[in-house]
Amino acid sequence: MATARLDYVAPWWTYWLHNFPHFNFFFQSIDNTFKPEEASYQQSLIFLASVGAVGLGLSMLVLAVFLVCLCCCRKDIDEEAKRPNTCCLTWSAAITGLIICSAVGVGFYGNSETNDGVYQLTYSLSNANHTLGGINNLVAGTLGNVQTGLKQHLERLDEIFAAKSEFLNSLRFMQMMVNNVIHEMMALPDINKANVNLAAIADQTALVEYYRWLTYLLLLILDLVICLAMCLGMAKQSRWLLITIMAFVVLSMILSWASLGAGTATAVGTSDFCVSPDKYIVNQTKDFLTADVAHYYLFCSPNLPNPFQQSLTICQRSLTTMQIQIQGLLQITVPIFPTAERDLLGIQRLLNSTEFSLHQLTALLDCRGLHKDYLDALIGVCYDGVEGLLYLSLFSLLAGCALSAMLCAIFRVWTLMGSRDKEYDDIDEEDPFNPQARRMSYNPRRSNIHSFCSYTSSLGSQASIQPPLPSASNASPPEYMNQSMLFGGSPRYENAPLIGRGSPPPSYSPSMRTTYLSMTDAQIRHFGTDFQA
Repeated sequence: MATARLDYVAPWWTYWLHNFPHFNFFFQSIDNTFKPEEASYQQSLIFLASVGAVGLGLSMLVLAVFLVCLCCCRKDIDEEAKRPNTCCLTWSAAITGLIICSAVGVGFYGNSETNDGVYQLTYSLSNANHTLGGINNLVAGTLGNVQTGLKQHLERLDEIFAAKSEFLNSLRFMQMMVNNVIHEMMALPDINKANVNLAAIADQTALVEYYRWLTYLLLLILDLVICLAMCLGMAKQSRWLLITIMAFVVLSMILSWASLGAGTATAVGTSDFCVSPDKYIVNQTKDFLTADVAHYYLFCSPNLPNPFQQSLTICQRSLTTMQIQIQGLLQITVPIFPTAERDLLGIQRLLNSTEFSLHQLTALLDCRGLHKDYLDALIGVCYDGVEGLLYLSLFSLLAGCALSAMLCAIFRVWTLMGSRDKEYDDIDEEDPFNPQARRMSYNPRRSNIHSFCSYTSSLGSQASIQPPLPSASNASPPEYMNQSMLFGGSPRYENAPLIGRGSPPPSYSPSMRTTYLSMTDAQIRHFGTDFQA
């Protein structure tokens, strides 16, 4: 069988991360050996996690400088320009959105890879825990059969064979074999502590991984929603939508930089373990496992002897010897002592079950099963897990930078919206081409203009009518009436003339024009100065 060093080789990215500088809070370089229980090593990981805080601070500084420049160096929009040049802003927003979408894709891949690696770790720990639990059950069952069952039968046989010394010598020899089995079983390492630790580690790791995966998933979805909302807000130029987007962008930016720090510290710490995992495991198991047993399972080399082989061999030989003794006693003593048959057959059954359990124990104690779980756990953590953390760190970095640029773009859109509102506020209300002024001109409180056709009504309506000077009846129609045919081939008619209101000349219906041109001098004198040009 190949050695563990040939099966597992730490990937290059773990060595790259392992060589990251490790500093404590006093900026002193420390050893990068994986020692999570030491305070100095914990400080080095916290120091690496502070890279997220540094990135967040730089982003805030860039935003502050941009806002200062935007407030101090902003130029007034040209009065003749209807719309400011937003080409650069549009491209910046588009590139920022593409970067965030690409970062989200990288984040989804990294989140999936990390989850796969951690799942493989927990699965391997569960298998190893099942194996160790089976070993504990077999050892406990064997000791129970030997210590209680065999001893009870031997004590009763000792009373039955009290008169026969040769039979008692056989019983004494069998008792010695039972003691040998008990001694060798007690010599096996107590792995109850390892069993408890593995189960606890597997459960805690699965719980932490679930919340980590869910947190990253929500962060990725939030970034996508922010991109879509930004496009909608810039298209509709809605102030409340932009305010909401800015709030979520700031939240997502803080989470992105925080995840960058946490991901970097976790990746470096895991890489420190992956570079030399055997040394750490030997140190952690030295209280209940000897060095030769730990190396046997960690390396599983054919050159390494099985530390349990001698004990298992002694147990097997002892059981075989007792089987031979029981067969002889059954043939010799049963005709003389019929009552001894029950105890002899009971001992035989216990020996058979104990021998079967011993074969199972031998298979479980072999290094190949636990060593395979160990390799699967290392590959899951050091390959998929650390690789996924690197992708998540890249996502956090890209998202943090892109979200900062998005905030700058949103602030610029906000200023352009303010300039547009100011431009509309500066429009003269008396401008005849201002739509708002035209609407106000129709206010009956501000105007006393009535239809020309109602000149026979009250005098209040006559004061506002100022007809043009009389002209020949065969004069050509005004030019603006001819131009009115350009709109769909039909003239635009109005019910009331707009003479004297500073508006463009209106177009009249043929009946109104005929009535106006057919007025006599007497009618003009009747209305007085109402129709004077």
